[in-house]
Amino acid sequence: MDLTPTARATTLSKQITEFMERWVSPNERAYYEAIEGSGDRHHRPKLLEELKEVARGAGLWNLFLPDRAHGPGLSNLEYAPLAAIMGRVLWASEVFNCSAPDTGNMEILAQYGTPEQTAQWLEPLLEGKIRSGFSMTEPMTPGSDPTQLQTRAVRDGGDYVITGRKWFTTGAMHARVLLVMAVTDPAASRHKRVSLLVVPMDTPGLTVVRAMPVFGHVSGPGECEVAFEGVRVPRSALLGGEGEGFAVAQARLGPGRIHHCMRAVGMADRAVEMMARRARTRMVVGGALGEKQMVQDMIATSRIEVNAARLMMLQASWAMDTMGKKEAWPHISMAKVICAQTACRVVDRAIQIHGALGVTDDVPLAAMWRYARILRLGDGADEVHKAKIAEHEIRRWP
Repeated sequence: MDLTPTARATTLSKQITEFMERWVSPNERAYYEAIEGSGDRHHRPKLLEELKEVARGAGLWNLFLPDRAHGPGLSNLEYAPLAAIMGRVLWASEVFNCSAPDTGNMEILAQYGTPEQTAQWLEPLLEGKIRSGFSMTEPMTPGSDPTQLQTRAVRDGGDYVITGRKWFTTGAMHARVLLVMAVTDPAASRHKRVSLLVVPMDTPGLTVVRAMPVFGHVSGPGECEVAFEGVRVPRSALLGGEGEGFAVAQARLGPGRIHHCMRAVGMADRAVEMMARRARTRMVVGGALGEKQMVQDMIATSRIEVNAARLMMLQASWAMDTMGKKEAWPHISMAKVICAQTACRVVDRAIQIHGALGVTDDVPLAAMWRYARILRLGDGADEVHKAKIAEHEIRRWP
């Protein structure tokens, strides 16, 4: 296993770092102030679109997509450090058109989309002109087992009619299109029951019910509950074949998981930096906070854990490049668990070292922790991944 950065990855890492330091980090608080000042929790600051134009002009665009027909053709191992740098600021990935759920949606549209779907949806997504959502999780079925989905897509002539309810549809408040998982054949086997359909947001019968508050916070793009009441789409809305929704979704979720891992490592790395700076400059009884052994232990433990998580994330990225997404799944699952848990622990320690300041929005730690905690559930709960890893390990040793 060779994790040596390529010359191209090294150059891009330097460019992304310089861009972040010049354009993103100085505007981190201004982004949130623009939302707060608008009075609209879902407001999209003008700043975001301005920075996107700067990034695109600099050639720092669609770096996530390994398909050379649509992007620079970076490997997962080359993209990993770039995503980690972006992950230091929660909203930065969109500046480079590398944010979820658009990245995963673009990947499967590139892989499975018809020429018409590509022209209508993939091209504007690649250009950053629109955003999208992925609608799978439902209120009444376990998100950890999508084979139990209940939302139906019933054939009616040349159309499908979709009825059901979803929630945690990320990005629906700003999306122009959703990729929707729905049951097309209830009698089929567990992994052949569902199909994936491309559904424009303005289709009659599609309603965003609410943006779900998560730990008391409503994000700008929204973690949305969405109702489908007789939503009619043509059969050409199928992404992949009928009954292939589960397979298509799995092709999406593998890269999506590792991208979250990359960003989580970058975020946790920043948290270590923040706690070290705080420990050095904060004076308490008897000297600097960083002279206290308990604080030193938190900083040292955090650095060890972040470096370990980074190595596992890089190993999974390498495995995806060399084995393929399907064969690399144990590495992806292990990275998903360790990166999410590490980010939670490390950011929590950073909050503790910052004291009361750490739980305010004057520093980004509370938002970082919220993202890290969600990651332990999103794209598969820790326990689901660990169960699969254990099954795989038991089979290895008859």
